[in-house]
Amino acid sequence: MEPIFAIPENFTVDPAKFAAAKAKMDEAGVEFCFSTYVDIHGVPKAKTTPVSVFEKMCHGSELFTLGAMEGMGLVGPHEDEAAAVPDLDTLTICPWDKSLAWFFGDLYYHGAPYPHDSRQILKRQIARAASLGLQLNMGLETEFYVVFVHPETGERTTLSPTKYPGVCPAYDVKQTLDSMEFLAPMARYMEELGWGLYSMDQEGGHSQYEFDFKYGDALTLADRFIFLRIMAKQAADSIGATATFMPKPYANDFRSACHFNMSLASTETGANVFAPEEGTNALAEKYGIPLSNLAYHFTAGILKHAKAITAVTSPTYNSYQGLIAQGDMPDISWAPVMMAYGRNNRSAMMRFPLNRYCVENRAPDISCNPYLAAAVQLAAGLDGIEQALDPGIPLNTNCYDLTRAQLKESGVDLLPRTLLHALEAFEEDPLMDRVFGDFKGIYLAQKMREWNEGYYAINEAHLQKRLNYV
Repeated sequence: MEPIFAIPENFTVDPAKFAAAKAKMDEAGVEFCFSTYVDIHGVPKAKTTPVSVFEKMCHGSELFTLGAMEGMGLVGPHEDEAAAVPDLDTLTICPWDKSLAWFFGDLYYHGAPYPHDSRQILKRQIARAASLGLQLNMGLETEFYVVFVHPETGERTTLSPTKYPGVCPAYDVKQTLDSMEFLAPMARYMEELGWGLYSMDQEGGHSQYEFDFKYGDALTLADRFIFLRIMAKQAADSIGATATFMPKPYANDFRSACHFNMSLASTETGANVFAPEEGTNALAEKYGIPLSNLAYHFTAGILKHAKAITAVTSPTYNSYQGLIAQGDMPDISWAPVMMAYGRNNRSAMMRFPLNRYCVENRAPDISCNPYLAAAVQLAAGLDGIEQALDPGIPLNTNCYDLTRAQLKESGVDLLPRTLLHALEAFEEDPLMDRVFGDFKGIYLAQKMREWNEGYYAINEAHLQKRLNYV
């Protein structure tokens, strides 16, 4: 019997790219490198490889028992291993420790790309878009909390020692200044990496921050999102704090979203094809928002599959504790709860910003696996384009003020109220079969277990309130 290898028999490494990567690592003084991939949750995994055997790593020497990780498939001691092959174009010298080099890798199994690899799932949709002459570009608005956690009591306190006296600390300069021991290193890291940091700010939550940086192609931005989360953890650890990517850690404070700002570019010219066409633009004339017909079709596709998409872009039990209009908060949540779009309308799921030619999905949160989230949105958008779907009349008013009767009359439905409702839609939507393939069943089973764990747990505060209520 012939030996079974993870990588293809004819696999080759580009000698020029290898030499350039090796030279850059030698110049930086790199000692160890990682060829990373992510599990179902978007958590990076890798072995630590000395730079002296970097060439072997490039040829797939590092093998992984994927069944030992959540939601990766190949469960069982009898299954063969997969290899993580570094994408040499993604070399990143870790800015917090120059002795470490990071590559985003691709998993191979039995001589072919591993179909359950999140990065491969996104690549398949990118290839589908390319066959239509299109490329997905994205900008991500990353929000998360950074807090001090007492090692004995578990009490959580904000970075700023100055307690904000009002309702919402968003953009407060004093809160920002008090948090610079975390914000400044993060800004320096992003500048060093060439991400094009636009700004960072104190967000609406207490000790919640947002970093906005330059948009790029979908694969690059998904890679950067993964790296940002690990980088934030390292920066927080350095000051004795914790960066949390739980979407809604506090009932009385804002959720941590991750808005996806998406546009399509022509692979031939690089032009943004969401910009209004010259001459007649039927949908823009009909609905009054200056974007191309393609942008409207793309949006309609996402709205058509919105319930199933939300199971991927808001993937945790806790995600749906944040997709509420108000809840325990003293003010509105600013989270989208309606499957609608509108002109610069932040209360709808889909927003058409007035300052750029893109569409923004406000439902995703910071816990998402960005590869899967980008893949399902791109697939749905392309479905809308191929079918020339019409998104319908935009909602340009405050959706929070609409009654259920008004929503029903307008034909607008609510986003799934729980992970269970989203998963049921995910299971029924045939588009998810085309995107995920066999991985769909694995994703569904994993997330159903998470739903059950969250739903059947007895909440202590609820128990105390209801124990003698009746």
